[in-house]
Amino acid sequence: MAKVAPKVAVEKQGSTTIVAIDRFAEARNAVDPETAVLLREAFLAFDKDDSQSVAILTGRGGTFCAGYDLKSVAGRVTTPIFNPEAPGPMGPSRHLLTKPVIAAVEGYAVAGGLELALWCDLRIATEGSRLGFTERRFGVPLIDGGTQRLPRIVGLGRALDLILSGRVVETDEALALGLVGEVVLPGRHVARALEIAERLAAFPQAAMLADRRAVYDGLGLPLADGLAVEAGNAGATFADAAAGAARFAAGEGRGGAGAGV
Repeated sequence: MAKVAPKVAVEKQGSTTIVAIDRFAEARNAVDPETAVLLREAFLAFDKDDSQSVAILTGRGGTFCAGYDLKSVAGRVTTPIFNPEAPGPMGPSRHLLTKPVIAAVEGYAVAGGLELALWCDLRIATEGSRLGFTERRFGVPLIDGGTQRLPRIVGLGRALDLILSGRVVETDEALALGLVGEVVLPGRHVARALEIAERLAAFPQAAMLADRRAVYDGLGLPLADGLAVEAGNAGATFADAAAGAARFAAGEGRGGAGAGV
């Protein structure tokens, strides 16, 4: 009997975990229930692995993700996915990990696929990629965080434009909107994501993760409450911060050396 290829491929390169949706030939990397479980398990395992600092989410075969595999549920009622206590239909979309994830987008990131990209902390896309909420045409609601994450990333007006119209944007517009942070040449998306991941992993982790957590924890709070969240998260990094200040005082990192990705 022929061995069935996994729907999700997981690879570790140094301190980076690469998670790739691998259903291109079958469904343009659309996520069916089994794939959703595999994605969720892969990212939860990454989050618990102390040897791994950053994850990359991508798709094989020239496309990121065509959304949820509607063929897998056509004609069947799937009310559990509308339960806010249930896992997201796309897999990890209702989990907030403790470590950063980078979306390496090529080709289409549409419908639930765009929601997966929005779930990531950073997004890189190749020239010619296309992003949008194409499920608008079929009366399927956003259920994997798109209505909550997109306004936080691009602002309310731009988010409503994309959510209500369902229009698809290409990379130049996606970059201008802030939907993606960087556009790279075709085929360079994973390599560039790895470069960024390696740089993030090289930073002292406690402060970086505390700052990341403060951003998420403080969203939507009044300023005074958000500042308290920031101070509380930063307080746990005092020893590392003191050591870093001592290294700077001794001459390390002057002139911006070591900054940026």
